[in-house]
Amino acid sequence: MALTLTRLGHSCVRVETALGAFTIDPGSFSDVPAALAGVRDVLVTHVHPDHVDVAAVAAVDDVTVHAPAQVLDALREAGARTERLHAVAAGDRLDLAGVHVEVLGELHEAIHPDVPRPANVAYLLDGTVLHPGDSYTRPPSGTSVDVLLEPVGAPWLRLGDVVDHVRAVAPRRVVPVHDALLSDLGRASAVRFLTQLTQAEVVTLDVGRVLEVD
Repeated sequence: MALTLTRLGHSCVRVETALGAFTIDPGSFSDVPAALAGVRDVLVTHVHPDHVDVAAVAAVDDVTVHAPAQVLDALREAGARTERLHAVAAGDRLDLAGVHVEVLGELHEAIHPDVPRPANVAYLLDGTVLHPGDSYTRPPSGTSVDVLLEPVGAPWLRLGDVVDHVRAVAPRRVVPVHDALLSDLGRASAVRFLTQLTQAEVVTLDVGRVLEVD
């Protein structure tokens, strides 16, 4: 099924099809009202606030949240109703707005030995769009990824590892995300590295820009 991806800041992406819409990672660095408006479901990769604005998501009564248990615990403490909350882990499969979602991954990439690593899942949409959260999760062998949403700015990454991840996934297109902490020069540097050192088409999406996926 054809779908559209609308980037709403940092790692937040709204996914729309003819059957509905859902959002991935509506965090505190994102346009959260736009991310939550009119969606039926929210997917969260992990518990860090730049990936889930707990207060905002807990306050919305008409969406279902799919996320690791740590995220659901935080939402429950913030007042979200238990029936809205559904735990996911690697190997789970969902069907949302006509999109087949495969849950991958396990842990957040290491920031420092003294910083605990929360659970982090990646989401593979219709076998063609991969959102890895804060990880270098790879899709199953033989998967032909069209669009990889690749983090490019964080305490846990260096651009050399980003390049290696893109090469390993081998997407047709790569969209740099997770960049709220970068300056314009930092974003440009990441795009330059990806353009020069990978075979993927680098697609930069400003907030509100849309990418079509067939």
